Amino acid sequence: MEHYTMNLNLKVWRQSSKEAKGSFKMYRVENISSEMSFLEMFDVLNEQLIKAGEDPIAFDHDCREGICGMCSMYINGKPHGPWQANTTCQLHMRAFKNEDTIVVEPWRANAFPVIKDLVVDRSAFDRIIQAGGYISVNTGNAVDGNAILIDKDDADKAFAAAMCIGCGACVAACKNSSAMLFVSAKVSHLALLPQGHPERHTRVLNMIAQMDKEGFGACTNTGACEAACPKEISLTNIARLNSEYIAASLVAEK
Repeated sequence: MEHYTMNLNLKVWRQSSKEAKGSFKMYRVENISSEMSFLEMFDVLNEQLIKAGEDPIAFDHDCREGICGMCSMYINGKPHGPWQANTTCQLHMRAFKNEDTIVVEPWRANAFPVIKDLVVDRSAFDRIIQAGGYISVNTGNAVDGNAILIDKDDADKAFAAAMCIGCGACVAACKNSSAMLFVSAKVSHLALLPQGHPERHTRVLNMIAQMDKEGFGACTNTGACEAACPKEISLTNIARLNSEYIAASLVAEK
């Protein structure tokens, strides 16, 4: 793969605090390697800002391996940038051309208020998990992996749903800022496994109630969430969530 360097113009959202009024600011970076990751390019920019006596741009990151979902940025109108099934930290600068202008924003959702610059408060997701995304069973010592027989198809679907990293790209992509794909993934991977059945009905009711309480919008059924998801979580999980919710509501009425 050909290696090259480029000069770029960055239009970045700056906001000093949750209460402050934010705005875009232009920056110039030069001699950026095509093999740098997007976050490494931001590290270069922040070094420039620090040397110039300016406040560096705040952005979330942790593992930089596409696992944790912290690196949430809206890049040129797309959550996590132009590459499909990709997190921002896995995005490399070869996705751009010399003299490109790159627009970088935080997630835009009432339930994800901006803390500073590109960092948003995603603790709403944590509260949804706390409402029911767990199994409250004392498992004791670790058991053999095959101690509980699970249908292969169900196991595959559960693992696929459990790949959700909670980055919030689905919320950012949705015109209603819906969290349905996230919640459906968390409900599905437990509902499909026998270990999750004891709390199956209370789980979905409590998690949906918390989702609504946090102020997320309704599902648009446009599929923007699935298209933006770096782990390609399927829309079929939303259908499963709706089915689980109806069944739980009927049980609750008895």
